[in-house]
Amino acid sequence: MSRPPRPLTRVAVGVLVRGDGQVLLADRPAGKPYAGYWEFPGGKVEAGEAVAAALQRELHEELGIDIGPSTPWVSFEFDYPHAYVELHFRRIERWRGELQAREGQRLRFVDPAGALPQPLLPAAVPALRWLRLPRIAVVTDVVTAATVAAGDEPQIIVVEADWRDAAQLARAQALRRAAGGRDLWFAAGAGASQLAGWDGAVADATTPPPVAGTPRPWRGAWSGSPRDAADAAAQDCDFVLLVGTAPAEQRAPPLPAFAPAAGGGARRDNVGWGHGRWYDLRAGRGAAKDNAG
Repeated sequence: MSRPPRPLTRVAVGVLVRGDGQVLLADRPAGKPYAGYWEFPGGKVEAGEAVAAALQRELHEELGIDIGPSTPWVSFEFDYPHAYVELHFRRIERWRGELQAREGQRLRFVDPAGALPQPLLPAAVPALRWLRLPRIAVVTDVVTAATVAAGDEPQIIVVEADWRDAAQLARAQALRRAAGGRDLWFAAGAGASQLAGWDGAVADATTPPPVAGTPRPWRGAWSGSPRDAADAAAQDCDFVLLVGTAPAEQRAPPLPAFAPAAGGGARRDNVGWGHGRWYDLRAGRGAAKDNAG
C-alpha cells in the first residue's frame, strides 16, 4: 500500500502493563480529534528525538510518572482523517509516581481479553487484540507434543504435522482435546488451515492460512526478514515467529514478533525486543528453527 501524499507524524505509544496483565488506556480530551475515544497514552516524537526519549517525556507530561526501561513492541502506519501517523508502541512494566490525569483525561486499566471501554481509537483495536497473545511459544510435532508441559503462564503451542495423514491427524486432535483451555493451540504444515476446533494456524508470510470462523481464529507466520513481516501484516496475520537471530533494537515490526530462544534457555529469558520467545521442541531439532522450510 502506497503512502498518502501527506506529512508523516511519528508517535511514541506507551503500553503500561501492570503485574496482573492489565494495561492502561486513556480517553482523548475535548478539543482533540476523536475526543472521547480510548487510546494508549503517548505523543509526538520531535525532530531528532529518540522514540524512547519521546515516550519518557510524553508520559511525564501527560501522566506525571517517570517510566523505567521501555522495550520496542510493534510499529505500523495508520491513516487518520486528521493525520497520517507512524505509531511506535513500546512496553513498559515499571514506573515511578502516581498516575495523574494532567490533561483532564479519564484513565483506566483494562484486561485486553475482557470488556473494553468504548469507543476505541481505531489504531488501538489491533494492539489490544495482540496483547491477548501469550509471550511464550513452543513449536512441536505430534511425537513430542504430549510432553509439552504446561508452564507457569499461558503459551502458544504450534504443532507441526502433515494433517493429510490420518494417523497424525487423529493423534494431534486427541492431544488438542485433552489439553486444558489456558494455552492457544496452532496447527502448522500441510493441510493445517482445514482443521476445525483449533485456535489458529501458522504458515509462511506470503501464503497465510485461510482460516475462518467466529470469532476469527488467530493467524501466525514465519518471518525471515522485515519484508516477510510486512507481507504477514498485509495478509492480516496476528504475529510472526522470527527465523534466525533476533535483531538488535530498531524499528519494531508491524506485528508482535517472537524471537528464537538461544540454547533452549529458561522460559523467562525474554525479552529486550519484540513480544516474546519461541522454543523448538520438535524431535531431532535444535533450540530454534534455523529456516522456514
